[in-house]
Amino acid sequence: MESTAGTATTQHTHPIRLVVNDDLQRTRLTVFFRIILAIPLIAWAILWGVITLLAWIANWFATLVKGQSPEGLHTFLASYLRYSTHVRAYILLIADPYPSFTGKPGYPIDLEVDPPEPQNRWTVFFRIILAIPALFVVNILSNLSQLLAVFSWFIALVIGRVPEGIRNFAALALRMETQTYAYVMLLTGRYTSFNVGIQE
Repeated sequence: MESTAGTATTQHTHPIRLVVNDDLQRTRLTVFFRIILAIPLIAWAILWGVITLLAWIANWFATLVKGQSPEGLHTFLASYLRYSTHVRAYILLIADPYPSFTGKPGYPIDLEVDPPEPQNRWTVFFRIILAIPALFVVNILSNLSQLLAVFSWFIALVIGRVPEGIRNFAALALRMETQTYAYVMLLTGRYTSFNVGIQE
């Protein structure tokens, strides 16, 4: 499953894209200790998240005034969202390598974020309210993905790989999650894509 701009036209490509370059292979030892190994990643995500919350508030005011997210805030928020995507992919067994703490591109489950574009100030003002339906759907998909991750955990321990169908569903859920959070964080004015196809 890969969501890239490859064959999709520019006007139909979502500005927030999940790119999947995972081979389904898993290291049994790291799978067994996955949650323990993820503790430093989660701790860093929480610390970074506190600063991100302040940056999001600043971005909301700036976007409301300028009609576009400032480049610096946009880059910072995109880096955090990319890092949290890497961490979620690692914890849910969507990817195998240990993520870096930087949020830089290059992970097997990666996030592409387009540069800031003009946004409608009314939708910026009511962004949280507008995002509620997508947040509701994302919550359901996220819970299902976590349940399937338990199943994947047992399979990966036995055969050293995860089923492609489960990985693809988890990637779909993660893609919708990142697009929704990107919408809330004002990284894009485009609503979450509910398209379940490979190309957006």
